[in-house]
Amino acid sequence: MKKLKQISVSIENSPGRLYEITNALGEAGINLRAMNLVDTGLFGQMRLLVSDVAVARRVMMEKQMPARVDEVVAAEIEDKPGSLAKILKHLMEAKINVLYTYAFVGSSSGNAVMVFRFGDNDKAVEVLQKNGVRLLDAEAFGILESET
Repeated sequence: MKKLKQISVSIENSPGRLYEITNALGEAGINLRAMNLVDTGLFGQMRLLVSDVAVARRVMMEKQMPARVDEVVAAEIEDKPGSLAKILKHLMEAKINVLYTYAFVGSSSGNAVMVFRFGDNDKAVEVLQKNGVRLLDAEAFGILESET
């Protein structure tokens, strides 16, 4: 499977809220694989790739923070100027919309890793693979995705 399950949660923009969430996940034995947090006013939108999706979602729900599970695609690209534009061109030509993206900081053969959510993830996977883009699966991230 070339798609990953990502936890998405809205969090209050208040002192200590990010600490509370990351501490609760840590205490539950959840390792963060990638994280993106953006400001949307009174709330922030937090997106997480975690070591255990089901447990992380349960922890968020216990904290009264409804957590959604979305599918995303992680693509490994060359770490050089123009690489992202090159793969985006293939997606544009296939009329696939990028809903959002963020970079994963880590080591993957010295390449960059971009996490994407597309308007059509299945079609995007097909286009990316057809054009030789290496997609990373849950195993590559050390992610347990089983639902409980």
